[in-house]
Amino acid sequence: MKVNVIGEMTDEEIAQYVSRAESINKGKVIDEMTLRPDGDYVDIEYHFAPANFERIRRITGYLVGTLDRFNNAKRAEVEDRVKHSVA
Repeated sequence: MKVNVIGEMTDEEIAQYVSRAESINKGKVIDEMTLRPDGDYVDIEYHFAPANFERIRRITGYLVGTLDRFNNAKRAEVEDRVKHSVA
């Protein structure tokens, strides 16, 4: 994780803010964090890594993510489907 500090902070303070950010954002990967000390307060800005996303579709009565397990007949049904556009 890249940590940007705009102003002055000790290494111990930075480590505590990083530890807190990781504990309150469990399951997310923080790519970058910016700390801006302002008197008694510190502004914190997080930049998270993109989350993995898998598209699940209902095709010919089945919920699928990929078509790799479909036989030729099911693949032909998928190709013959009418695709509806959202306006």
